[in-house]
Amino acid sequence: MSPQLALLAFGAGLVVAIVTSPVGVSGAVFLLPVQLDILRIPSPAVTPTNLLFNVVSTPGAILRYRRTGALGGQLTRQLITGTLPGVVIGTVVRVYVAPGDRIFRLLAAAVLLPLGIWLCTCRRDRTAPWRAVSGTTITVMGVGVGIVGGIYGIGGGSLLGPILVGAGLSVAVVAPAALAATFLTSVAGVCTFSLLSLTTDGPVSPDWGVGLLCGLGGLIGGYLGARLQPRVPETGLRFLLGALAIGLAVSYVVQAARG
Repeated sequence: MSPQLALLAFGAGLVVAIVTSPVGVSGAVFLLPVQLDILRIPSPAVTPTNLLFNVVSTPGAILRYRRTGALGGQLTRQLITGTLPGVVIGTVVRVYVAPGDRIFRLLAAAVLLPLGIWLCTCRRDRTAPWRAVSGTTITVMGVGVGIVGGIYGIGGGSLLGPILVGAGLSVAVVAPAALAATFLTSVAGVCTFSLLSLTTDGPVSPDWGVGLLCGLGGLIGGYLGARLQPRVPETGLRFLLGALAIGLAVSYVVQAARG
């Protein structure tokens, strides 16, 4: 890897993690397009490379949340119970059902578009009480988003953030739980992809150099983002990330249609 690409990988992870960790959205959601279109990581190896980014980058934000006492609790356990088996299923789907770029871009658009719309339009009433969602419901939803996360390469925990925030929980409560679930499911995803690479032809295992460099940038950026959370204008940041997600989704649909 050239020094320019190494610096780009590190810088991309740093910037993405700074702007996404305060709102509890996995930086991998926005980093994957960089890996796919700029760093040219082949498919399906781009998915485990993105999961490797999560493994390295999320402990910074998790450590910060732990020091403030925001980490842990029932919500974290419920998310992990669902997303862990889900991400294993998702990795198998990615390798054997959707290994090519065209289908993957459509799947990526299906993840980015609703996420972007939610980020742009959600206006949570901070005085609204938490509308109870059963632990079983959260776990079942966790399985579903874990599958999507295993296909896309985001761990899955952060996809439940919009649902939980919409149900009345604050971002400050959801973000630590989502990041913890993302970390553990990403570890499971990287391990599963690595095992599948032993019996599957093609680029299935992660690009360790890119994943580690992006992750190191994200490790620093995630800690800084979590530290900045009380000081950043959440509404403006949400809208910016939402507009970016919608733009990427539209771009992927157009590219898939041309392909």
